[in-house]
Amino acid sequence: MSETLAELHAAMDAAAAALDFEEARRLRDRINLLRGGASAEEAAAADLSGLERQRPGAMGLGTSQQRVTPPPDWTPPPRPDPMTRGRGMRRR
Repeated sequence: MSETLAELHAAMDAAAAALDFEEARRLRDRINLLRGGASAEEAAAADLSGLERQRPGAMGLGTSQQRVTPPPDWTPPPRPDPMTRGRGMRRR
């Protein structure tokens, strides 16, 4: 596996030097898959086009939080009637 990683690193460096950043990104993702425990065949066959990484310039407050998506059949509750505000049962 180290031989394959060394070859992939060399190919990634060559692609980056040739300004072929898409190929360098694809090779970087294959290296990460191999380091994560995937076999060489699985790493080569993996579809890496949908992977998106956090951009360094986008790091700020709340950028690392996951966005919650509601279930498909969920509807937001109705808004309260503004004309009934302050007219509760208790007296002041």
